[in-house]
Amino acid sequence: MAHEAPHIQTAFDRDLEALQALIMKMGGLVESAMAGAARALEARDEELAAQVRAADTQVDLLERQIHQDCARIIALRGPTATDLRTVLSVMKTAGDLERIGDYAKNIAKRVAVLAQMPQVGNSAGTLRRMMRAVELMLKDALDAFTRRDVELARHVRASDEEVDQIYNTLFRAFLTHMMEDPRAITAFMHLHFIAKNIERMGDHVTNIAEQVIYLATGTLPDDPRPKADATPFAPADE
Repeated sequence: MAHEAPHIQTAFDRDLEALQALIMKMGGLVESAMAGAARALEARDEELAAQVRAADTQVDLLERQIHQDCARIIALRGPTATDLRTVLSVMKTAGDLERIGDYAKNIAKRVAVLAQMPQVGNSAGTLRRMMRAVELMLKDALDAFTRRDVELARHVRASDEEVDQIYNTLFRAFLTHMMEDPRAITAFMHLHFIAKNIERMGDHVTNIAEQVIYLATGTLPDDPRPKADATPFAPADE
């Protein structure tokens, strides 16, 4: 019996490493979906958009596997408070990644509609820049998760304000264009929904960064999130 405790701990460590590997795999798929959706939008590439939509199934399956594995670990390993915090944070992070993937799929869905409409200014390029900012946030958030890097997680949390500022600029520009050219209202409404989806992606990446802080310190940040979204009632695709 004296030799069983180290064996159980080693098995639990392997379980946690496997969970983290699944989170990184899921994160990589989501990063690819974000980049693909943005490229498809900018190039009006309906084939690439279809690939992004189809690939979302893999993200959903990974989330399901992670939740099942977490439930098994809790049931079989009886983790201590600190280890339970890790397992629960993995579950929460998987949920946020799944939502980001859904938003990428939603953006891809609108590519076919927009491809039938005239180009409207440089909106696609600005949306691509906004998406790139969120992609960089997600990369840093996943790196912070792997290393339990609180400072990097705080940097990610602060970076969301830049995404909000881009969104606000786009929102005002879309309103102006719609008033000037009512014929373009439909196109701008689609572009606005896309912008809002990207803004929501940034919120979910911020959730992941806050989970890193929770993992490392045992408490969630208690200060208000830096927020520059002046249009809180603008809907996003669900």
